[in-house]
Amino acid sequence: MLCLDEFGPLNLHPRHGRGWRGVGKPARIRATYTRPHGVRHMIAALDLATGKLFYRLRDRERWREVLDLLKTLRTRWPGQRRYVVVDNFSPRRHPNLTAWCADHDVELVFWPAYASWLHWIEGDFAALRHVVLGGSDFTSHPEQAAAIGAYLRWRNRHARPKRDFAPTAKIRHPDYTIKVA
Repeated sequence: MLCLDEFGPLNLHPRHGRGWRGVGKPARIRATYTRPHGVRHMIAALDLATGKLFYRLRDRERWREVLDLLKTLRTRWPGQRRYVVVDNFSPRRHPNLTAWCADHDVELVFWPAYASWLHWIEGDFAALRHVVLGGSDFTSHPEQAAAIGAYLRWRNRHARPKRDFAPTAKIRHPDYTIKVA
């Protein structure tokens, strides 16, 4: 089972965060009213069995880019049925994408609307935002991509399978009466 989502847009602008600067009056962060270098999008899939994250950085986030990642992932597990958990973003429902999935034994499982906080991959995106992008000011997209790639290689070396989502959560073991209409 895979969880697929996008992270971005990845702009080239200074980001707030902790730095190696001494305590005192902070330096002014430059204004970025225009995006002369454009933006990038990261399309990623989290393998729940291994905990590894597979990704692509692209200029756009259309159904073609999602299909490109799915084709790459399909070659990793030939002959096995794959379930891909996705959100309800409209490119996931494109007829060409759904037809390819049906022909290649890939089933798209759509996540409920307004429940992205339950999506396994979102926690990894939060870590990426904090570790790589926090306190950064990249000057080019290749520099930003190299930092993201270095972090994700480190993360994948230390990955563990994803199991037992919130095992101690009160919602799994309620000690109160559930109200139903």
